[in-house]
Amino acid sequence: MHDVSKSGETAFIEPLTIINLSNELENLVAEQKAEEIRILRNICSKIRDVVDEIDAEYKTIVHLDVLKCIARFADMMQMESPQINNSDTINLVKARHPLLMLAFQKMGSTQQVVPLDINLGGNNTVMIITGSNAGGKTIAIKTIGLLLIMALSGIPVPADSSSSFSLANNLLIDIGDEQSIENNLSTFSAHISNISEILKRADSKTVVLIDELGTGTDPDEGAALACAVLKEIRKSSALVFATTHLTTIKGFVHRAEGMFNASMEFDHKTLTPLYRLRLGEPGQSYALEIARRYGISDSVIDSAKSLLGGIKVELDNLIADLNEKRAQYENALNELQKQKLEIEEKNRKLEMMLFETESSQKELLAKAYQEASDIIFNIKREMHSLLDEIKKKGREKVREVIKEVERRHKEVNKELENLTKDAAGALSIDEITDGDVVFVKSLGYDARVIEVNQRHNRIKVKAGNIDVEVPVTDIFFKRGKVIEVSTDSAKINRQDKSVSSRLNLVGLRVDEALSLLESFLNQASLEGITEVTIIHGIGAGILSKAVREHLDRHPLAKQFRSGTPYEGGSGITFVTMV
Repeated sequence: MHDVSKSGETAFIEPLTIINLSNELENLVAEQKAEEIRILRNICSKIRDVVDEIDAEYKTIVHLDVLKCIARFADMMQMESPQINNSDTINLVKARHPLLMLAFQKMGSTQQVVPLDINLGGNNTVMIITGSNAGGKTIAIKTIGLLLIMALSGIPVPADSSSSFSLANNLLIDIGDEQSIENNLSTFSAHISNISEILKRADSKTVVLIDELGTGTDPDEGAALACAVLKEIRKSSALVFATTHLTTIKGFVHRAEGMFNASMEFDHKTLTPLYRLRLGEPGQSYALEIARRYGISDSVIDSAKSLLGGIKVELDNLIADLNEKRAQYENALNELQKQKLEIEEKNRKLEMMLFETESSQKELLAKAYQEASDIIFNIKREMHSLLDEIKKKGREKVREVIKEVERRHKEVNKELENLTKDAAGALSIDEITDGDVVFVKSLGYDARVIEVNQRHNRIKVKAGNIDVEVPVTDIFFKRGKVIEVSTDSAKINRQDKSVSSRLNLVGLRVDEALSLLESFLNQASLEGITEVTIIHGIGAGILSKAVREHLDRHPLAKQFRSGTPYEGGSGITFVTMV
């Protein structure tokens, strides 16, 4: 027997048959515990040797885990990395409170957080936010403070990446009701205690957030004290964001240097806050309207309005009218901006159409010139064939062959005329004025308009020394091909009926000169002229050499010679026709 209960009714016994087994079990349990202690001591001994490394790895893991949490949270909230500045300014672009975003996500609401845009710093360091109750004033300053702490902690913020935060050393706040029976603090005394500490610590590297400034006591005295506090903090160059409902503070801030009002927008038609912050304008509390919305009877509201006083009502009405006009101006401005964007889009489309038209025109010109080149190649081939035929048939068939050449030349000109019309398009007579430079198709050169005859639909132009009257269908946009004719020249004029025996090529390029020379020889042969004179000048000798090489292989030129010193020397060539 091992033991007996206090009543003596129960005895605790161990049968003799299991005593040995029980003792053996106790020994085994003792040995197991001793082994566990030995193993633990061995493990602890090994841990002591690497405890510093384990501690460092633990801190690294925790640090990486924190960074991963920040990254995942930033990705979930679509956060951006802001800029940090030393210029003591805060500029928030599309800022949003992260907890408000999380609340909307948890509710599964499609509603989006209204973004906050704020800029404070430089000459203006104090911003007073006013507006309706439950309009978002406190959330606004909490968003500023929270995002500032996040940015200075190296955490991305739910705002645009262009947002910038001051490198502040202190964030001093007075938000909420901190009354305490235990510390003998009322609502007002708790606020004053916080503000007193703020006044002591505020400097240029401090951001101050104060909610419901001037409340908790007599409105007049509270407003006066609040204005004095703002004036004192302004001297320290700290950045101050404060909210209030007191009209006196709004007026003081409006007049004070370095301070400005801001307001949370409110739709007075639907009596709902819009949660948009507007800079530069004071807001209204809309206390009576909100009270009616939450069930206060109209009789109570009307009684309150009668007790409020005429001046306050008129001031509120004035502010309401100003806000309504501002909204109208904003709508008009938005409409103008919309029209501006539409005009810019139309201009972009017109520029695109113009570019496509120019590209199409270039393609048409390239195609036309290619076809013209093919026609000229075919004509040259036919010309060579005709020249071979001339050599075979002799002089008696020359005139017939030349006439055939002229006929083919006219056909080519007609085809080129059609191609030119397709590629460039003729000018209308209304687009042409005296002094314009245009391309005259029949001349093949640019010329200056000297007279417009709208009655007969004809244009008189001057190309070099030649005055020609042509139909308006012969006029096109200028192409930069200018002909210069001296007073003693006798170049071929397509309007002339007679052909001179002299051709002046001085000043022309080789290709232009040879083109004129070819036509001149054909016309001279048709007129039966036996000898013609080519004036090409001496110069560098390039033009004279090209002319004589052309004459040397030309079938209509029987022979040619240079002029004598009395006739003009090597600057002139006399040609005897076949």
